[in-house]
Amino acid sequence: MAVHAFIFPGQGSQAPGMGRDLAAAFPAARELFQEIDDTLNQHLSRLMFEGPAEELTLTENAQPALMAHSLAVLRVLEREGGFRLAERAVVVAGHSLGEYSALAAAGSFTPPQAARLLRLRGQSMQKAVPAGEGAMAALLGAEMPLAREICAEAATTPEGGTEVVEPANDNGGGQVVVSGHRAAVERAIEIAKARGVRRAMLLPVSAPFHCALMAPAAAAMQEALAAAPPAAPAVPVVANVTAAKATDPTEIAALLVRQVTATVRWRESLQAMAELGVDSFCELGSGKVLAGLVKRVLPDAASASAGTPAEIEQLLKAL
Repeated sequence: MAVHAFIFPGQGSQAPGMGRDLAAAFPAARELFQEIDDTLNQHLSRLMFEGPAEELTLTENAQPALMAHSLAVLRVLEREGGFRLAERAVVVAGHSLGEYSALAAAGSFTPPQAARLLRLRGQSMQKAVPAGEGAMAALLGAEMPLAREICAEAATTPEGGTEVVEPANDNGGGQVVVSGHRAAVERAIEIAKARGVRRAMLLPVSAPFHCALMAPAAAAMQEALAAAPPAAPAVPVVANVTAAKATDPTEIAALLVRQVTATVRWRESLQAMAELGVDSFCELGSGKVLAGLVKRVLPDAASASAGTPAEIEQLLKAL
């Protein structure tokens, strides 16, 4: 019998049209989207269904939108399929903001709590670094040891000073994302090319996430999580920061604060889940990015994505 983990996507998986067919097909999804719209006092669902893409991609919108889509899928599974996460999953995990979706799925946050926290997180991350001063780049064909060497070299300016450039995401399958001051990230791209990295390119993001420059956003989240602390999850979460199980609410809150400036250890998180016996990964929400990373890191594991009515039907049959 398969041992399941449920995983939740992060920023970059959003796209206009997300959740629209789900809302058309299921009252449970419409109810969830309305709940988030009311919480944020915004027609976020309309933005999800219709765009425009530029507005949906804004960090403060993309983060709660992705969470809303994931939790709408879960609510449909629960209402239509009698699905119970605590009965079917041994662990949950999410990529960056997806960790909030995972925790909400496991009952640590209500959907409105998660929406408010992610709206603040998105706004705080955007404000932490003035537009144009930060950047992120993907190094394709680089593993973490090489990425760390590239960042260490790129941190030194031509004048002999230092700037921030750090590994932000270790996604697995030779895909590492680096983040920091724009000039340092651009130096990292040139160094990576000189070191034979297959491809190195700037990413179309609005801020340098998961690096030391995000310290003001981490402080904002510490304050917010102290005011709205998580409850104990119904199933353990594998945290981005440690790539290990967490169940204690105090520890979970501290890890969410650290996550803002720390590397997302996704490759190690997948490996940790496999070591816990997981052999089937179900991605709930928008896109198929995480299912693709499962195939790269754990080629023998089963993976599926569910974000549309047809995919939900397939998943319920498989479960």
